[in-house]
Amino acid sequence: MQRIPGGNLTETKCQIAHKVHPCITQTERVSPTELAKYLSGLIEHRLKISTMLWGPPGVGKSSIVAQTARKYGIGFIDVRLSQLAPTDLRGLPVPLDGVSRWYPPEFLPQEGQGIFFLDELNMAPPTMQGMAQQLILDRKVGSYELPEGWFVWAAGNRKEDRAAVFDMPAPLANRFIHLEVAPDFESFKDYGLRAGIHERILAFLAFRPVLLHLMDSRRPAWPSPRSWEMASALLKAGLNIAPVVGEAAAAELEAFGQVYEVLPELAEILEGQSSRPFPEEPSARYALTMGLTLRAEDARQGLNAFRWMVEAAPPEWVQLLVADLYRRMKPHGLGEFALLVREEPRLRAYLEAYRELVLG
Repeated sequence: MQRIPGGNLTETKCQIAHKVHPCITQTERVSPTELAKYLSGLIEHRLKISTMLWGPPGVGKSSIVAQTARKYGIGFIDVRLSQLAPTDLRGLPVPLDGVSRWYPPEFLPQEGQGIFFLDELNMAPPTMQGMAQQLILDRKVGSYELPEGWFVWAAGNRKEDRAAVFDMPAPLANRFIHLEVAPDFESFKDYGLRAGIHERILAFLAFRPVLLHLMDSRRPAWPSPRSWEMASALLKAGLNIAPVVGEAAAAELEAFGQVYEVLPELAEILEGQSSRPFPEEPSARYALTMGLTLRAEDARQGLNAFRWMVEAAPPEWVQLLVADLYRRMKPHGLGEFALLVREEPRLRAYLEAYRELVLG
C-alpha cells in the first residue's frame, strides 16, 4: 500500500493503477498502444511501483519500454537476470578496514533518472529471482541503493508460450503491477505508419490480421510483430522473408502481392488525375487504401487521395483512409492538410462525421 500525501488513507496498487489509466485494472489484458499510455502515466505521475509485463514472445514488450524511455529522455538499462550469477547483481565483497563491503556492478545506475528493466525475469532461476526481490521491493541490494529517479520494471513470457520459464515466487509476484500484453493489429499499424514498415506488409496484415502473431513452437520462424518488422527490412532489400516469418506466411504475402497488378494507378490518384473505379475484391481494397496512405508524400497528395476515395469508395473505406492519413501525418503536423480539407465542404463533412475516430 502507498500513503496518499497529506492524508490518512492509503491506496492499493490496483487503485493507483486505475488512477493512471481508468480503463485498465491490475489484471486486464492491454494492447501495445494501451501499454505505452499506461507506462507514460506511471512516469508522468512519478509512481515508482514495480511493474511486470507479461505476454508472448515478439509482441513488443521490451521495445515499448525502450521507446518510453526515449520519449521522456531518461536512461534505460536492460538487464537479463538469466545471464547473471548472484554475485553479478549483489557485487563482490571487498575487505576495507576489517569489514567486508559489497562493491556493486558497473551496470547498476548511480545517479539521474531512468528505467531499470529486468527483461525475461522469470527465465532466471529461483536463486536469481530471490536476489532481485530485494531490489524490486526495497530498491536496494546489498549495500547498493537505486537512485530516487529510477523506475523498476520487468517483463517475462508465460508458460503457455512454451518459454523456458520458472515459477515466480508469490512474495515476488505480489510486489508488482501485472499487465498482460496482447497482439493488436491497430497498435502495430500505428507503429508501422510511423516507422516505415513496408506498405505491402501493412496492407496484408489488415486483410489477414490473424497472421500478425501466430506462434508455432515446432518451427524457429513464425509471424510476430517483431518478425514482421524484420521482414519489412528484408522485403525492401529484395530478400526472402520466409526465414523470419515462416514459409506459410511468406507464401500468403507473395500471393497477396498479385493484387497490386490490378489496382488503379496510385500515382494518378495522388496527382488528382484518376477516374478509375474502386476495386471490388477485399484484398485489393486493403492494398489500395494502405498504398495511398503510405505513398502520399505531402498534404496535397493526401487531399487528392481523400477526394478520390469520397467519390469512388464506400464510406467505411473513406473512414479507414482518413484515420490512417491522420496517424501518418500527425508527427509532422496536420496544419496544411486540415486547411486544404476545410476549403472543400464535402470533405470537411466527412471529417466532422468521423472526428472522434480521426482525432482520437
